[in-house]
Amino acid sequence: MANYLLAYTGGGMAQTDAEREAAMAAWGQWFGTLGPAIVDAGNPFGPSAAVSSNGGANGAAETGLTGYSILTADSLDAAAELVKGCPVFASGGKVDVYEAIPIEM
Repeated sequence: MANYLLAYTGGGMAQTDAEREAAMAAWGQWFGTLGPAIVDAGNPFGPSAAVSSNGGANGAAETGLTGYSILTADSLDAAAELVKGCPVFASGGKVDVYEAIPIEM
């Protein structure tokens, strides 16, 4: 088993309390289907900065990441399969799946 980072891009932010409640319910339901595969449910991202090699930070990073989660799965294909029901798709977002390669420090 390996860990996989789900990097969310796009998707809309709920504008009303009812929309927020519905969105949270959808995420809760999806996470419920993942069960023990969830390592870290993650968080949405707020404002960001792109830091250059000289240490300067300008505006938002180019990636436009909106959040993350970490799952465990047997393979990249298995992790990608788990993503298929992700609620971010309902609001036009996408998910990139990356294998986290463990290293010893």
